[in-house]
Amino acid sequence: MSAEHPVAVLGECVADAFVRQRHAEDADGAAAPLGLDVHPGGGPANTAVALARLGTPTRFLGRVSHDVFGRLFHGHLAGSGVDLTRTVRAAEPSTLAVADLAEDGSADYSFHAEGTADWQWTDEELATATDGPVACLHTGSLALVRQPGAAALERVLGRVRQRATVSLDPNVRPLLVDPAVYREALPRWCAVADILRLSDDDLAQLRPGAAPEDAADAFHAEGTRLVVVTLGAKGVLASLDGERVHVPAPETRVVDTVGAGDSFMAGFLHSLHRAGALGGRLDGLTAGQLTDALTWGVRVAAAVVAVRGANPPWAAELETPGTGG
Repeated sequence: MSAEHPVAVLGECVADAFVRQRHAEDADGAAAPLGLDVHPGGGPANTAVALARLGTPTRFLGRVSHDVFGRLFHGHLAGSGVDLTRTVRAAEPSTLAVADLAEDGSADYSFHAEGTADWQWTDEELATATDGPVACLHTGSLALVRQPGAAALERVLGRVRQRATVSLDPNVRPLLVDPAVYREALPRWCAVADILRLSDDDLAQLRPGAAPEDAADAFHAEGTRLVVVTLGAKGVLASLDGERVHVPAPETRVVDTVGAGDSFMAGFLHSLHRAGALGGRLDGLTAGQLTDALTWGVRVAAAVVAVRGANPPWAAELETPGTGG
Protein backbone atom coordinates (compact mmCIF):
# COMPACT_ATOMS: atom_id res chain seq x y z
CA MET A 1 0.00 0.00 0.00
CA SER A 2 1.34 3.40 -0.95
CA ALA A 3 1.59 5.79 2.00
CA GLU A 4 0.16 8.42 -0.34
CA HIS A 5 -3.12 6.55 -0.80
CA PRO A 6 -5.76 8.27 1.34
CA VAL A 7 -8.19 6.93 3.86
CA ALA A 8 -11.66 7.58 2.48
CA VAL A 9 -14.50 8.25 4.94
CA LEU A 10 -18.04 7.82 3.64
CA GLY A 11 -21.13 9.06 5.44
CA GLU A 12 -23.06 11.95 6.85
CA CYS A 13 -22.51 15.48 8.05
CA VAL A 14 -24.85 16.56 10.85
CA ALA A 15 -25.37 20.00 12.35
CA ASP A 16 -25.03 19.44 16.11
CA ALA A 17 -27.05 22.07 17.95
CA PHE A 18 -26.27 22.24 21.67
CA VAL A 19 -28.84 23.70 24.06
CA ARG A 20 -27.37 26.58 26.07
CA GLN A 21 -27.98 26.81 29.80
CA ARG A 22 -30.75 29.33 30.34
CA HIS A 23 -33.31 30.59 32.86
CA ALA A 24 -36.81 29.21 32.52
CA GLU A 25 -38.33 32.71 32.32
CA ASP A 26 -37.11 36.12 31.24
CA ALA A 27 -37.48 39.33 33.26
CA ASP A 28 -41.10 39.78 32.14
CA GLY A 29 -42.14 36.33 33.27
CA ALA A 30 -42.39 34.96 29.72
CA ALA A 31 -40.62 31.80 28.66
CA ALA A 32 -37.03 32.64 27.72
CA PRO A 33 -36.03 31.89 24.12
CA LEU A 34 -34.13 28.68 23.53
CA GLY A 35 -30.46 29.29 22.76
CA LEU A 36 -28.55 26.92 20.50
CA ASP A 37 -24.86 26.71 19.64
CA VAL A 38 -24.46 24.94 16.29
CA HIS A 39 -21.32 22.96 15.49
CA PRO A 40 -20.43 20.79 12.48
CA GLY A 41 -20.73 17.11 13.34
CA GLY A 42 -21.89 13.72 12.14
CA GLY A 43 -19.93 10.58 12.96
CA PRO A 44 -18.18 10.05 9.60
CA ALA A 45 -17.45 13.75 9.16
CA ASN A 46 -15.99 13.87 12.68
CA THR A 47 -13.70 10.94 11.85
CA ALA A 48 -12.56 12.56 8.60
CA VAL A 49 -11.72 15.83 10.36
CA ALA A 50 -9.79 14.06 13.12
CA LEU A 51 -7.86 11.91 10.64
CA ALA A 52 -6.83 14.90 8.54
CA ARG A 53 -5.76 16.89 11.60
CA LEU A 54 -3.51 14.01 12.64
CA GLY A 55 -1.80 14.19 9.26
CA THR A 56 -3.35 11.24 7.44
CA PRO A 57 -4.33 11.98 3.82
CA THR A 58 -8.12 11.90 4.12
CA ARG A 59 -10.91 12.07 1.55
CA PHE A 60 -14.51 12.67 2.62
CA LEU A 61 -17.26 11.07 0.56
CA GLY A 62 -20.53 12.75 1.49
CA ARG A 63 -23.58 14.50 0.11
CA VAL A 64 -23.21 18.06 1.39
CA SER A 65 -26.18 20.42 1.20
CA HIS A 66 -26.10 23.89 -0.35
CA ASP A 67 -27.82 25.31 2.77
CA VAL A 68 -26.24 27.30 5.60
CA PHE A 69 -25.28 24.15 7.48
CA GLY A 70 -23.74 22.67 4.36
CA ARG A 71 -21.53 25.72 4.04
CA LEU A 72 -20.55 25.24 7.69
CA PHE A 73 -19.59 21.61 7.01
CA HIS A 74 -17.63 22.46 3.88
CA GLY A 75 -15.57 25.12 5.66
CA HIS A 76 -14.92 22.88 8.67
CA LEU A 77 -13.77 19.90 6.60
CA ALA A 78 -11.68 21.92 4.17
CA GLY A 79 -10.14 23.94 6.99
CA SER A 80 -9.01 20.71 8.65
CA GLY A 81 -7.27 19.55 5.48
CA VAL A 82 -9.86 17.04 4.23
CA ASP A 83 -10.00 16.35 0.48
CA LEU A 84 -13.52 17.25 -0.70
CA THR A 85 -13.08 16.61 -4.41
CA ARG A 86 -15.42 13.57 -4.30
CA THR A 87 -18.27 15.13 -2.33
CA VAL A 88 -21.68 15.66 -3.90
CA ARG A 89 -23.18 19.15 -3.59
CA ALA A 90 -26.78 18.24 -2.80
CA ALA A 91 -30.04 20.16 -3.21
CA GLU A 92 -31.66 18.52 -0.16
CA PRO A 93 -31.35 20.14 3.31
CA SER A 94 -28.77 19.19 5.93
CA THR A 95 -29.45 16.83 8.81
CA LEU A 96 -29.87 18.50 12.22
CA ALA A 97 -29.36 16.97 15.67
CA VAL A 98 -30.25 18.88 18.84
CA ALA A 99 -28.21 17.76 21.86
CA ASP A 100 -29.21 18.47 25.45
CA LEU A 101 -26.17 17.73 27.62
CA ALA A 102 -26.49 16.18 31.08
CA GLU A 103 -24.23 17.09 33.98
CA ASP A 104 -22.06 14.01 33.35
CA GLY A 105 -21.39 15.12 29.78
CA SER A 106 -23.65 12.58 28.07
CA ALA A 107 -25.92 13.86 25.31
CA ASP A 108 -29.68 13.36 24.78
CA TYR A 109 -30.39 13.85 21.06
CA SER A 110 -33.40 14.73 18.97
CA PHE A 111 -32.90 14.28 15.23
CA HIS A 112 -34.33 16.08 12.22
CA ALA A 113 -33.34 13.81 9.36
CA GLU A 114 -36.29 13.11 7.06
CA GLY A 115 -35.52 13.70 3.39
CA THR A 116 -32.12 15.22 4.11
CA ALA A 117 -29.10 15.18 1.81
CA ASP A 118 -27.07 12.49 3.55
CA TRP A 119 -29.25 9.48 2.71
CA GLN A 120 -29.95 10.05 -1.01
CA TRP A 121 -26.93 8.24 -2.48
CA THR A 122 -27.33 6.61 -5.88
CA ASP A 123 -25.18 3.83 -7.32
CA GLU A 124 -23.80 6.25 -9.89
CA GLU A 125 -22.82 8.83 -7.28
CA LEU A 126 -21.09 6.22 -5.16
CA ALA A 127 -19.23 4.70 -8.10
CA THR A 128 -17.77 8.14 -8.88
CA ALA A 129 -17.05 8.97 -5.24
CA THR A 130 -15.18 5.73 -4.53
CA ASP A 131 -13.23 5.57 -7.79
CA GLY A 132 -9.45 5.61 -7.56
CA PRO A 133 -6.88 4.17 -5.14
CA VAL A 134 -7.54 4.34 -1.41
CA ALA A 135 -5.88 2.52 1.47
CA CYS A 136 -9.09 2.13 3.45
CA LEU A 137 -12.77 2.95 3.18
CA HIS A 138 -14.28 3.75 6.56
CA THR A 139 -18.02 4.18 6.87
CA GLY A 140 -20.84 3.74 9.34
CA SER A 141 -23.39 5.49 11.48
CA LEU A 142 -26.74 6.41 9.93
CA ALA A 143 -25.47 6.21 6.36
CA LEU A 144 -25.44 2.42 6.76
CA VAL A 145 -29.12 2.18 7.67
CA ARG A 146 -31.01 5.19 6.28
CA GLN A 147 -32.67 4.46 2.95
CA PRO A 148 -32.53 4.83 0.01
CA GLY A 149 -28.78 5.42 0.20
CA ALA A 150 -27.95 2.56 2.60
CA ALA A 151 -28.67 -0.13 0.02
CA ALA A 152 -26.41 1.56 -2.52
CA LEU A 153 -23.68 1.94 0.12
CA GLU A 154 -23.78 -1.79 0.91
CA ARG A 155 -23.44 -2.60 -2.79
CA VAL A 156 -20.34 -0.44 -3.17
CA LEU A 157 -18.57 -1.96 -0.14
CA GLY A 158 -18.13 -5.31 -1.87
CA ARG A 159 -16.52 -3.62 -4.86
CA VAL A 160 -14.19 -1.43 -2.82
CA ARG A 161 -13.13 -4.45 -0.75
CA GLN A 162 -11.33 -5.84 -3.79
CA ARG A 163 -8.71 -3.07 -3.51
CA ALA A 164 -8.86 -1.56 0.00
CA THR A 165 -9.39 -2.32 3.68
CA VAL A 166 -13.02 -1.85 4.74
CA SER A 167 -13.76 -0.39 8.20
CA LEU A 168 -17.26 -0.13 9.67
CA ASP A 169 -18.61 1.68 12.75
CA PRO A 170 -22.39 1.11 13.08
CA ASN A 171 -22.82 3.77 15.83
CA VAL A 172 -26.34 2.60 16.68
CA ARG A 173 -28.95 5.40 16.93
CA PRO A 174 -32.08 3.76 18.41
CA LEU A 175 -34.01 7.07 18.41
CA LEU A 176 -33.86 7.14 14.62
CA VAL A 177 -33.58 3.51 13.53
CA ASP A 178 -34.89 0.37 15.22
CA PRO A 179 -31.89 -1.64 16.48
CA ALA A 180 -33.45 -4.67 14.80
CA VAL A 181 -32.47 -3.10 11.47
CA TYR A 182 -28.83 -3.08 12.55
CA ARG A 183 -29.05 -6.63 13.90
CA GLU A 184 -30.49 -7.91 10.61
CA ALA A 185 -27.78 -6.20 8.55
CA LEU A 186 -24.82 -7.00 10.80
CA PRO A 187 -23.96 -10.41 9.25
CA ARG A 188 -23.83 -8.79 5.80
CA TRP A 189 -21.56 -6.04 7.14
CA CYS A 190 -19.26 -8.54 8.84
CA ALA A 191 -18.91 -10.43 5.56
CA VAL A 192 -17.31 -7.39 3.88
CA ALA A 193 -15.67 -5.59 6.83
CA ASP A 194 -12.05 -6.10 7.82
CA ILE A 195 -12.51 -3.86 10.88
CA LEU A 196 -15.68 -3.57 12.97
CA ARG A 197 -15.79 -0.97 15.74
CA LEU A 198 -18.55 -0.99 18.35
CA SER A 199 -19.05 0.91 21.56
CA ASP A 200 -20.22 -0.94 24.64
CA ASP A 201 -23.60 0.79 24.15
CA ASP A 202 -23.75 -0.46 20.56
CA LEU A 203 -22.96 -3.96 21.74
CA ALA A 204 -25.78 -3.84 24.29
CA GLN A 205 -28.20 -3.02 21.47
CA LEU A 206 -26.86 -5.53 18.95
CA ARG A 207 -25.92 -8.47 21.19
CA PRO A 208 -27.86 -7.93 24.45
CA GLY A 209 -26.15 -9.61 27.38
CA ALA A 210 -23.13 -10.81 25.39
CA ALA A 211 -19.64 -10.27 26.73
CA PRO A 212 -17.39 -8.35 24.32
CA GLU A 213 -15.16 -11.40 23.86
CA ASP A 214 -18.09 -13.66 22.95
CA ALA A 215 -19.53 -11.06 20.58
CA ALA A 216 -16.13 -10.67 18.91
CA ASP A 217 -15.94 -14.41 18.29
CA ALA A 218 -19.38 -14.32 16.68
CA PHE A 219 -18.34 -11.43 14.43
CA HIS A 220 -15.15 -13.30 13.48
CA ALA A 221 -17.27 -16.29 12.47
CA GLU A 222 -19.29 -14.00 10.20
CA GLY A 223 -16.18 -12.74 8.43
CA THR A 224 -14.60 -9.78 10.27
CA ARG A 225 -10.95 -10.29 11.21
CA LEU A 226 -10.56 -7.34 13.60
CA VAL A 227 -13.25 -6.42 16.13
CA VAL A 228 -12.75 -3.37 18.36
CA VAL A 229 -15.04 -2.62 21.32
CA THR A 230 -14.60 0.74 23.06
CA LEU A 231 -15.50 0.57 26.75
CA GLY A 232 -15.54 4.21 27.81
CA ALA A 233 -13.47 4.81 30.94
CA LYS A 234 -12.44 1.12 30.89
CA GLY A 235 -10.48 1.57 27.68
CA VAL A 236 -10.76 -0.60 24.59
CA LEU A 237 -10.72 -4.29 23.75
CA ALA A 238 -9.62 -5.58 20.34
CA SER A 239 -9.80 -9.09 18.96
CA LEU A 240 -7.73 -10.01 15.89
CA ASP A 241 -8.77 -13.48 14.74
CA GLY A 242 -9.45 -14.29 18.39
CA GLU A 243 -6.22 -12.81 19.80
CA ARG A 244 -7.25 -10.24 22.45
CA VAL A 245 -5.56 -6.93 23.19
CA HIS A 246 -6.77 -4.52 25.89
CA VAL A 247 -5.59 -0.93 26.29
CA PRO A 248 -6.74 1.22 29.25
CA ALA A 249 -8.11 4.72 28.82
CA PRO A 250 -6.03 7.62 30.19
CA GLU A 251 -7.51 9.51 33.12
CA THR A 252 -9.45 12.44 31.69
CA ARG A 253 -11.82 15.11 32.93
CA VAL A 254 -14.91 14.61 30.78
CA VAL A 255 -16.70 17.71 29.48
CA ASP A 256 -18.90 15.77 27.07
CA THR A 257 -18.67 12.55 25.08
CA VAL A 258 -19.75 13.94 21.71
CA GLY A 259 -17.50 12.56 18.97
CA ALA A 260 -15.46 10.31 21.27
CA GLY A 261 -15.97 7.11 19.28
CA ASP A 262 -15.50 8.90 15.96
CA SER A 263 -12.22 10.38 17.16
CA PHE A 264 -11.07 7.04 18.55
CA MET A 265 -11.47 5.56 15.07
CA ALA A 266 -9.47 8.41 13.57
CA GLY A 267 -6.54 7.84 15.92
CA PHE A 268 -6.77 4.10 15.38
CA LEU A 269 -6.84 4.28 11.56
CA HIS A 270 -4.16 6.98 11.54
CA SER A 271 -1.77 4.66 13.36
CA LEU A 272 -2.58 1.68 11.11
CA HIS A 273 -2.11 3.83 8.00
CA ARG A 274 1.23 5.14 9.25
CA ALA A 275 2.35 1.55 9.94
CA GLY A 276 1.47 0.50 6.39
CA ALA A 277 -1.10 -2.00 7.69
CA LEU A 278 -4.02 -0.79 5.56
CA GLY A 279 -4.76 -1.62 1.95
CA GLY A 280 -5.85 -5.26 2.15
CA ARG A 281 -7.07 -7.89 4.57
CA LEU A 282 -4.76 -6.93 7.50
CA ASP A 283 -2.57 -9.95 6.80
CA GLY A 284 0.59 -8.25 8.03
CA LEU A 285 -0.90 -6.64 11.14
CA THR A 286 1.12 -7.46 14.25
CA ALA A 287 0.06 -7.37 17.89
CA GLY A 288 2.47 -4.48 18.45
CA GLN A 289 0.98 -2.44 15.62
CA LEU A 290 -2.51 -3.17 16.94
CA THR A 291 -1.56 -2.06 20.46
CA ASP A 292 -0.03 1.15 19.10
CA ALA A 293 -3.19 1.86 17.10
CA LEU A 294 -5.44 1.30 20.10
CA THR A 295 -3.22 3.59 22.16
CA TRP A 296 -3.48 6.32 19.55
CA GLY A 297 -7.25 5.86 19.49
CA VAL A 298 -7.78 6.28 23.22
CA ARG A 299 -5.45 9.31 23.33
CA VAL A 300 -7.34 11.10 20.59
CA ALA A 301 -10.68 10.21 22.18
CA ALA A 302 -9.45 11.49 25.56
CA ALA A 303 -8.49 14.81 23.99
CA VAL A 304 -11.98 15.15 22.47
CA VAL A 305 -13.98 14.36 25.62
CA ALA A 306 -11.97 17.01 27.48
CA VAL A 307 -13.50 19.79 25.34
CA ARG A 308 -17.03 20.65 24.34
CA GLY A 309 -18.28 19.11 21.13
CA ALA A 310 -16.44 17.09 18.49
CA ASN A 311 -13.31 19.23 18.23
CA PRO A 312 -10.44 16.79 17.61
CA PRO A 313 -6.83 17.78 18.21
CA TRP A 314 -4.19 18.58 15.61
CA ALA A 315 -1.11 16.36 15.49
CA ALA A 316 1.08 19.02 17.10
CA GLU A 317 -1.23 19.08 20.13
CA LEU A 318 -0.69 15.40 20.90
CA GLU A 319 2.36 13.81 22.38
CA THR A 320 3.59 10.73 20.59
CA PRO A 321 2.21 7.60 22.27
CA GLY A 322 4.83 5.76 24.25
CA THR A 323 7.06 8.76 24.95
CA GLY A 324 5.79 9.02 28.51
CA GLY A 325 6.07 12.77 28.47
